[in-house]
Amino acid sequence: MSTIEKSIPLRLLDGGMGRELMRIGAPFRQPEWSALALIEAPEFVLKAHQAFINAGARIITTNSYALVPFHLGEERFTADAPALSGLAGRLARQAAAEADQSIQVAGSLPPALGSYRPDLFDHDQSVAIHRILIQGLKASVDVWLAETQSSIAEVRAVREALGQDDKPLWLSFTLEDGEDHGPRLRSGETVAEATAVAIELGARAVLFNCSQPEVMASALVAAREVIDAESAQIELGVYANAFPVMEVEEEGANDTLHEIRADLGPDAYAKWANTWVEKGASVIGGCCGIGPEHIAALRGHFKLA
Repeated sequence: MSTIEKSIPLRLLDGGMGRELMRIGAPFRQPEWSALALIEAPEFVLKAHQAFINAGARIITTNSYALVPFHLGEERFTADAPALSGLAGRLARQAAAEADQSIQVAGSLPPALGSYRPDLFDHDQSVAIHRILIQGLKASVDVWLAETQSSIAEVRAVREALGQDDKPLWLSFTLEDGEDHGPRLRSGETVAEATAVAIELGARAVLFNCSQPEVMASALVAAREVIDAESAQIELGVYANAFPVMEVEEEGANDTLHEIRADLGPDAYAKWANTWVEKGASVIGGCCGIGPEHIAALRGHFKLA
């Protein structure tokens, strides 16, 4: 009997908010990215959440990824981020409350100083930025999702910023697209090292996101080996992007609007997800370029309610 045929407590996460906002006609431009809709037309954010829920997502992510100085600028971040993060949380909570199904809200805590840029990390700045987002989001979220984390230092800063908050913490790492030296974070640190730190920090889930589907299975295997060796109770998950191989040196992942791969339609993405579930993932969703149609395909593929 295959893993897919067994009874698996599989849950669907949503997909990429920025591309979905652009697709449905929300205000969208650089450098604000997905934050612009929150600023100018928040009804589109609610609509995007609802589209993912209707497609089958049972965990939705707050639209707070771009609420950092990298996207807003320092002055607007200082003035507006507290209110905008609160609004992002309330919109996700509203979408969850209005749904016919039970929906969890994950509070997105992004890399504070630029996606894919572990070289720009500063501990004190990161903690300060995240504390502002946490304050705005905390009344609305069920779990914290530190996502697209490029280094172990980034997740340590998130844990510090959360302080005594006892909501479950999920840590999601972005990976190097090549696997010449085994699965690694974009910092060059190994997935095994990152997973050990996740256990140390009390994380309830280790996920991998905003990387190509091709690198996810080996990351799951490496993480599972550490989890099993430590007898830890930690879930695994994947939400890949639809980008081609990313060579990010002096620009971040959201500095430009990258092309989307033609070979990652809904059915193809579901086939990749099948492999991830076989490797132990119990949370599956999508990142940049993965829309409601992909989530609907996952729902059908795994025969989920």
